[in-house]
Amino acid sequence: MTVGAVDIGTNSMRLLIIGPATEIGRWVEVTGLGEGVDATGRLSERAMSDTIEVLAGFGRLMDRHGVIRRGAIATSACRDASNREEFFEKAGAVLGVRPVLISGKREASLAYTGATSGVDLPGPVLVSDIGGGSTEFVTSRGSVSVDIGSVRLTERHLPRRPADASEMTEARQVVAEMFSGVSLGACQTLVGVAGTWTSLAAMSLGLPVYDRNRVHLSRISSTDLAGLADRLSRLTVEETAAIPSLDPKRAKVILAGAVIAGAVARVVGADTVVVSEHDTLDALAAELLALS
Repeated sequence: MTVGAVDIGTNSMRLLIIGPATEIGRWVEVTGLGEGVDATGRLSERAMSDTIEVLAGFGRLMDRHGVIRRGAIATSACRDASNREEFFEKAGAVLGVRPVLISGKREASLAYTGATSGVDLPGPVLVSDIGGGSTEFVTSRGSVSVDIGSVRLTERHLPRRPADASEMTEARQVVAEMFSGVSLGACQTLVGVAGTWTSLAAMSLGLPVYDRNRVHLSRISSTDLAGLADRLSRLTVEETAAIPSLDPKRAKVILAGAVIAGAVARVVGADTVVVSEHDTLDALAAELLALS
């Protein structure tokens, strides 16, 4: 049985195709689906059109690889969008499966399962998933979803590049206040998953091109996170897009992602973050395989 798992995020669309014993491939495309949703409560026509085009490509990839069982999940942007049903109809038609809207709690559970399966990490483990619209904190005991992510923070507090010192201070204060109620007990290992964390890890490693094998299970110190945020704050979007290991489509929102990542490390009390390439997609694909 070959399965295909699709994650429709606020900023990125992702596909994982996996067989019973091997991973066939992973694909990521940044479409900015949730851009403007925070202000309007709706998915824009442009963002929906760009995203449907990418999802149509995913559908063709699943056809080409003989995917029998398909699953698609939609997260923060779609949770907030009043016109999500229109989008789901179009997405279902091109993917061959209608997306399922999942809660922040379900999203967190999938991220934790994907990040911790098959690896031996000192516990207790806390997994952080920084999305475009929300940030998830999850342990084996429970989870917290906070409605701030890289797209939302960019639109609210960091729309300009470079960002001046007062804008950075305000953004950091806002995120710290939003995270102040997060309490999930002691954490021995903080694991960061998904595009913000993996992009920051690649930049921290100074990779000439993005290399998921180098990124997987690499580590970033809290000091390095602060340094990355300060460095990114001094760059234009165009200068950020020129960073070799960064997807240029993430250039507009990666500064906000770095600010949030630093706040996650502080509230958890972690000096170092382990970055994993395995996350919600891996957990969803495992569930689909288990049904076969």
